[in-house]
Amino acid sequence: MMDETAIEASLAAHIDGFQGPISVQKTAIGQSNPTYIITAVSGKYVLRSKPLGALLKSAHAVDREYRVLSALFAQGLPVPRTRYLCTDDSVLGAMFYVMDFVEGRNFMDPTLPRVDAQARAAMYASMGDALVAVHSVDLDAAGLRDYGPPGNYFERQFARWSGQFQQSAVAPMPEMDALIAQIDARMPADDGWVTLVHGDWRIDNLLFENNAVSAILDWELSTLGHPLADLGAQLMQWELPVGEVGRGLQGVDRRALGIPENAAYIADYARKMGLNAAPDMQFYTAFAFFRMAAILEGVKRRALDGNASNPEKALKLGEYAVLFARMGLRRINAES
Repeated sequence: MMDETAIEASLAAHIDGFQGPISVQKTAIGQSNPTYIITAVSGKYVLRSKPLGALLKSAHAVDREYRVLSALFAQGLPVPRTRYLCTDDSVLGAMFYVMDFVEGRNFMDPTLPRVDAQARAAMYASMGDALVAVHSVDLDAAGLRDYGPPGNYFERQFARWSGQFQQSAVAPMPEMDALIAQIDARMPADDGWVTLVHGDWRIDNLLFENNAVSAILDWELSTLGHPLADLGAQLMQWELPVGEVGRGLQGVDRRALGIPENAAYIADYARKMGLNAAPDMQFYTAFAFFRMAAILEGVKRRALDGNASNPEKALKLGEYAVLFARMGLRRINAES
């Protein structure tokens, strides 16, 4: 149970102009890092904290979220303004940070129900522009040149997530073992292309206002790396079934809805990034499936260990790890 008195005192001491009293509402989002909306006399804020209990090494780095959000806000990107990072675990029981609440519409369903085709087209175009903006950040000007380690991004991510999957695995998963072997065998050589990467690029991590992106959220997995990982993550989501569980575009008549086809979206991204040709996204999409399978297995493990923000939802999400592994196998073995 959150000690609202302690939180209010901490925010009042560290945020200019803050004025209580406060009310706190835990959101349904934030499976990895518990997220709360704080309503105060001085306005609305969002608090993101590490979960309580034993955690995997390098996971739930809310201090990294705080750093990148602060840097990107200063560079004019559409992210919330950060207010306060608390490293004193005695206040809440874990490290947390506070940022401004940003108004906007959030869509869990990429078909964007109750939106007309013209608006959908504008929103997807804005999403593409936002991705290009993230990948075009001047790392030196933003003070993020050291935000990630050097070397092949995909090798680094592969080592991290295959290792965390082994630590988190609840039961044998032959599909994931096969996908790990395929990813390892088809690992591309390092081409030296390094940008800021969001790490979880999908439409439900965005807010929209007037059909344009008003905020990019959930930077927990951000680092320096290969930008096609973000594009692959978006294509991965589109391959999933439509509905509350898959939240994808499988089988959807995109032309009728005003949603771009993969080839057009990839070509538009390539043009805006100044690439000579549209990239082959087969490996990068399969890699996104692999990483999400590892993440979901970790979600399940936290639920079973009693560390999940929403245990019931976490268990349900965790059951889909094997589905992502299977889809990753199909993607990496598909004809190019």
